[in-house]
Amino acid sequence: MKKIILSAAIVTAFASSAYAQQAEPVSPHTFTGNVTVASDYRFRGISQTEEKPAIQGGFDYSHSSGFYVGNWNSNISGDFINDGSIEMDLYAGYKFEPVKDVTADVGILQYYYPGAEIDSSTDYDTTEVYVGASWKWLSAKYSYAVSDDVFGIADADGSWYLDLNGNFEIADKTTLNVHVGRQKFRGPNSDGTSYTDWKIGVARDFGVATLGLAYIDTNADDFYTFDGKELGDETIVLSVSKTF
Repeated sequence: MKKIILSAAIVTAFASSAYAQQAEPVSPHTFTGNVTVASDYRFRGISQTEEKPAIQGGFDYSHSSGFYVGNWNSNISGDFINDGSIEMDLYAGYKFEPVKDVTADVGILQYYYPGAEIDSSTDYDTTEVYVGASWKWLSAKYSYAVSDDVFGIADADGSWYLDLNGNFEIADKTTLNVHVGRQKFRGPNSDGTSYTDWKIGVARDFGVATLGLAYIDTNADDFYTFDGKELGDETIVLSVSKTF
C-alpha cells in the first residue's frame, strides 16, 4: 500500500512539474546578437574596405507582434569613403503574414558614417524606406532613398535598390544562396553610378559558428574604381559568423 501511495505521489509530482512548465508563459521579447569576420565587406557588390578584411556585428530586438529594431556595424575604408572608418546601420520595421506562408516586411533604415563627407554640403549618410516579402525559399526587397544625399551622391533622393534572393537547403545545416540586385541612382550627379550585382554562395552551420563562401560580381562602371582597384570586380569572400 505504501508503494502504491509513493508511486502516486511521484506521478502527481511529475505531472504538476510538467503542467507548470507548460503553463509558463513564453516571453514576447527576443534579443539576439551577431558577429562576423569577413575577408572583404561587399555592400551591394561594392567593396567598402578596399578588398581588405572586415569585422562586423550588431544587436536585434523583436516582439511577437512583428515589430523589430536593430543596429549593425562594420569597419570601412577611410580612403574610399572620405574620412570614414565605420558604418553604423540603425533600423526598425514590422513583419506580418498577409497570407499563409508569405511574410511581409516594411521598415526604415539609416546608414550613418561618422565623420565621412564629400564636402561641407554632401555626406554619405543615407536614409531608406523598404518593403519586402518572403515565401519559403524566395525573398524580395525594394529599398527607396528618401534622403537628399545617397551614399555620397548629392541630390540623389529617389534612388532605389531591388534585391532578389533564393535560399536552398542543399544538405543538413548547409544553405545555398543565389542573389541578384539592381542599384539605380537618380539625380543630376548619377551618371555612371547605376549597376547590377549578383552573388552565389554556400554557408554551413557548424554549431560554434557558420562558415560562408561566396562568389560576388557586378557590372559597375569606372565610378567604382579607386586607387587602381575595381571595387565592384569579381571576388571570393570568406566569412565566419556567429549568432547568439
